[in-house]
Amino acid sequence: MDYDLKAIAQRIAALRAICELSAEHMGKTTGMSTEEYLEFETGSRDFSFTFLYKCAAAFGVDIVEIITGEAPHLKGYTIVREGGGLPIRRRAGFDYSHLAARFTGKLCEPFVVTAPYIEAQQNAPIEQGAHEGQEFNYILSGTMKFQIDGHIETLNPGDSVYYDSSRGHGMIACGGQPCVFISVVLKPNTDGQ
Repeated sequence: MDYDLKAIAQRIAALRAICELSAEHMGKTTGMSTEEYLEFETGSRDFSFTFLYKCAAAFGVDIVEIITGEAPHLKGYTIVREGGGLPIRRRAGFDYSHLAARFTGKLCEPFVVTAPYIEAQQNAPIEQGAHEGQEFNYILSGTMKFQIDGHIETLNPGDSVYYDSSRGHGMIACGGQPCVFISVVLKPNTDGQ
């Protein structure tokens, strides 16, 4: 799938209009100023997963609908063969492969993620994001440096981390090679339990 920044921006603007939400409201919802939000909505800036996730929640749509313009429609089950999935390229070269893009009514967003090894990131602060819900990451290959609430952990193949994703969190590949991991983003519980 070609990632069309302008088309995604147009879908976000249209969904905001349909939902009758102000740019100010969406700025607050996504944790930024109105001006910053409008830069994303006009396609002037690239999107983070956290931004897209928060927009989808605010509009009451699946994140896949924002990315592709098509609503998921499969019920019961969906299969993704090796190397398949909906490719999403995000910040600093992170590649996400959505493993349930065609399934409707998902309780979580499952991905295989490849984080590139970037030498310049190794001694810099780790870029962090936050979104409602919880998240689970399982390392398949490479090594990940994971940060949450000021704690930094190094994760190797077979290691996992489960966390409250409303807390600032971020990760980078370390050890000189990309890190490939499964990430399952669990949506917040909205039934009051």
